Amino acid sequence: MSLKTPLGQVRGLGSARSGTHHWWMQRVTAVALVPLTLWFILSMVGHAGAEHGEMANWLASPFNAIMMVLLIGATFHHLQLGLQVVVEDYIHGEAAKVGVMLVVKLASVALAVAAVFAVLKVAFTA
Repeated sequence: MSLKTPLGQVRGLGSARSGTHHWWMQRVTAVALVPLTLWFILSMVGHAGAEHGEMANWLASPFNAIMMVLLIGATFHHLQLGLQVVVEDYIHGEAAKVGVMLVVKLASVALAVAAVFAVLKVAFTA
């Protein structure tokens, strides 16, 4: 006796076994973003009105550069996970869903790499 629906039996579809991992990753990135975002906000408030050179020196600090890279990584991974859920829920055509997911993932990676590159460039040239 199978718990699959007749249509599921015919198609051979079952659990993709990735839902739990996806759910956990959304929660982990959300929890990681709380202290990282608070650090970022407090740092920016503390440097309100600072000159460009002062901010470059601030970012050149290893602690601040690492925290900024962690913030970028967590932010873009969380963004990609959230957009994946939206795409899966609201785009019904398989070809369109795959195309949009490809664009979302590539754009997330490209933007994260560009942001990390900018941080590292400032950190190592200041």
